[in-house]
Amino acid sequence: MRSIWNGAISFGLVSIPIKLVNATESHTISFRQIHTEDGGRIRYRKVCELEDREVTQAEIGKGYEDADGSIIPISDEDLAHLPLPTAKTIDIVAFVPADRIDPLQMENAYYLAASGAPAAKPYTLLREALKRSQKVAIAKFALRGRERLGMLRVVDDVIAMHGLLWPDEIRVPEGVAPDVDVTVRDKELDLADALMDTLGEVDLEDLHDEYREALEEVIAAKAAGEGLPEAPEPARGGKVLDLMAALENSVRAARQSRGEEAGEETAEGAEQAGGAEEAEEAEVRHLPARKQARGGAKKTAARKPASTAKKTAKKTASGKKPASKSAQGAKKAEPGGRTTAKSGGRSTAKSGGRSTAKKTAKTQTKTPARAPAKKTAAGKRTA
Repeated sequence: MRSIWNGAISFGLVSIPIKLVNATESHTISFRQIHTEDGGRIRYRKVCELEDREVTQAEIGKGYEDADGSIIPISDEDLAHLPLPTAKTIDIVAFVPADRIDPLQMENAYYLAASGAPAAKPYTLLREALKRSQKVAIAKFALRGRERLGMLRVVDDVIAMHGLLWPDEIRVPEGVAPDVDVTVRDKELDLADALMDTLGEVDLEDLHDEYREALEEVIAAKAAGEGLPEAPEPARGGKVLDLMAALENSVRAARQSRGEEAGEETAEGAEQAGGAEEAEEAEVRHLPARKQARGGAKKTAARKPASTAKKTAKKTASGKKPASKSAQGAKKAEPGGRTTAKSGGRSTAKSGGRSTAKKTAKTQTKTPARAPAKKTAAGKRTA
């Protein structure tokens, strides 16, 4: 890799000759400006205002425009005499824990390569010291016409440097946060945590620039004279009216995308029982059991009274139960022999007894009345 800056790391009284190499590269697809009527290139020509002619790169230098509009030429030799110790040196000023650095300050990243065999020993010493201390080095250096702040850390077996913004270059986020009072419920936080857990972690190497790939596909189709690929329909958006429902749907979609069971609902259970685990337990275990209990109670209530009535009728016919008690039971019994799932077998027994009492009462009241009538009729015919 080509170096963009040569200098040294100043580590106390230790000087380490190094070369600065870009640690990142841009894969952005760049476009040229063209004349839309004929496709001709649009170029920016560097023209001298005094001579009104185009000049080459070799004829171009630096100059500072003063307040009155006059230009003060500044040459590379002038810049070499800057009264700065960091003109050609990365001057380490402190070692701090890595969490002291705000990511907002980070700019471009560079690799620091040892320049020559004599630099290998002090380079390795600094690298191992950074590893063992688990700290980063804060340094000052000059690059591209200004002094900058940097952070040195170890990446694999290489010392890397991140350019840092000066603290006064970080803007205070005034007026950015919502200016209204918002209350976030614990249940909403539980669902947000569930969504975070479902999405999980990702290997950053698996991520890629899909926009650039799509752009390359369009360019290839245009170059081959083929039709452009169909653009997918944009996701349907809208106002989030129910945050809990949106979180629940997000968790469900994330689980389905990972091949997990879609029946693992969380929102209703979290709202009723206060947590996703309780929601799953209440939905899967308790509700079906209640349905079975209700169904079983209805079936039992429908079957038992008939059989119980038959048994009671037999007992009554044999004279084991008096008619008065059965009649009293029939008066107290509710019409229709209603049953409920709450009482289960007890309600079935009661309904069975009540319906039996009615039939028994009818049997006891009608049978004794008919028997004397027949005898009397027989007596009249005999006479």
